[in-house]
Order: sequence, then C-alpha cells, then structure tokens
Amino acid sequence: MMLLLGLAAWFVAGISLGVVYFVGICWSARQFADGGRVTTTIALSLLRLAVLGGLLALASLQGAGPLLAMALGVVLGRFGVMRRLREATP
Repeated sequence: MMLLLGLAAWFVAGISLGVVYFVGICWSARQFADGGRVTTTIALSLLRLAVLGGLLALASLQGAGPLLAMALGVVLGRFGVMRRLREATP
C-alpha cells in the first residue's frame, strides 16, 4: 500500500513538473518571438532544464518505479499543456 502511495506521489509530482516545464517552454517561445530579453529567457530555460534533470535524477535514486512514474507524469503533463494550447489557438 505504501509503495502505491509513493508511486502516486512521484506520478503527481511528474505531472506538476511537466506542466510547469512545458508552460515555461511556451513562455520562452513567446519571449523569443516578441523580442524579449534574450539573456533572461536563456537563463530561465537553463534553470528549467536543470530542475527537470535534477528531479528526475532524484527519482532515479529511489529506484526504477519512481523514475518511471515521474517520467510518465511529465509526459502526461506535456500532453495536457499541448492540448490546452491547441484548443486556445484559433
């Protein structure tokens, strides 16, 4: 039972991380397209990538189950963001 709760927590963390990561990519693309500050956009992109890599590495230290649960959550978070963006774009 505790194993399933732990995997569910990693899965939910992955979904949250995926949503934040891919919304951040959308924001970065808008900043580049609108002529925003390039240095800030690049710095936040590197930070976003480091956080994703760090949290996936942390999950991998817990074993294959947490890593796979978090990775699946990230993929589902991406799916949600892309679906919402597709609906919002005319």
